[in-house]
Amino acid sequence: MSRRSRQPEIENPTVPSPAGRRPGKPADDACQLCAIPQALTFHHLIPRRVHDRRWFRDRYSLAEMRSRGLWLCRGCHDFLHDHYDEPTLARRLDTLDRLRAEPAIARHIEWASRQRRLPAQAGA
Repeated sequence: MSRRSRQPEIENPTVPSPAGRRPGKPADDACQLCAIPQALTFHHLIPRRVHDRRWFRDRYSLAEMRSRGLWLCRGCHDFLHDHYDEPTLARRLDTLDRLRAEPAIARHIEWASRQRRLPAQAGA
């Protein structure tokens, strides 16, 4: 049995597409972390900087590493990269459930939900 086959099945929108492409944006354009509708960026759950490291190559295919991710607003995306290094994100915070369970991220989500949002501008 290979190590790849021992990986747990993930029951959230981070499962890679069959062709190894990024999953499509959510229909409501809401951040998958804070659930606020706004412009989204793709966050790799296994950051690109660690794709060539043996530990990750032994556990994931290149296609899975490239496609496994979330669509996040710029605020949530920046928060993750400002507060966690790539190896921590890749090994410990590699699913939506694990991200939401992390106390600092939960506080950020709580804070983001209280922020005033400007109405979206037409054509933006």
